[in-house]
Amino acid sequence: MTPSQTQTEIQDQWTEVDRYIGDLLVPSDPVLDAALEASAAAGLPTIQVSPTQGKLLHILARSLGARKILEIGTLGGYSTIWMARALPAGGRLITLEYSPKHAEVARANIARAGLASVVDVRVGRALDTLPQIAAEGPFDLIFIDADKVGYPDYFPWAMKLSRPGSVIIADNVVRKGAVIDAGSSDADVQGVRRFYELLAAEPRVSSTAVQTVGSKGYDGFAMALVIA
Repeated sequence: MTPSQTQTEIQDQWTEVDRYIGDLLVPSDPVLDAALEASAAAGLPTIQVSPTQGKLLHILARSLGARKILEIGTLGGYSTIWMARALPAGGRLITLEYSPKHAEVARANIARAGLASVVDVRVGRALDTLPQIAAEGPFDLIFIDADKVGYPDYFPWAMKLSRPGSVIIADNVVRKGAVIDAGSSDADVQGVRRFYELLAAEPRVSSTAVQTVGSKGYDGFAMALVIA
């Protein structure tokens, strides 16, 4: 990146680097490609994680030896498939989706991936669904990738549904840098800022966040390890 580059040129470079890395380390996968195609055909927004980010979630789940995974925000099931593929025999993933339409697309994508017996897609407001799964925890990995306004409410539930050693990951926590604007009128930005405040004040986790650039633009992940 040079001072003379336009934002479009910068984004093109980020995308090309993502493509380069993906071609080498995340080769095309017919099942995952079909999930993206089916989601696009159904008119779902193209806001799913990138292939390199999906592979990162997969590696994290495998590294943890995760047997139980909770996902808040399913969309078309792309990230769901990545994480479910990391589960050992007998593992289970529960994913929560507000939209019945999105859930229908996700279920078809998950079934095509041969993971219907591993993944449970539950439909409804996450804040209504989360209390119902309290007895099904604790979860080894919790991935939050839903409405950003809800993050301050989802984090306390993630803590309730975790154990020491669990990892909580939240996507889209940089908002193209807008997260530093305390006076932002964007409800998503304010939701993420409140989430960070809760994360910082929670003594039972060790947490950090990383800024990311790539085909999805400028954003980031937050990660918390439950330590108590």
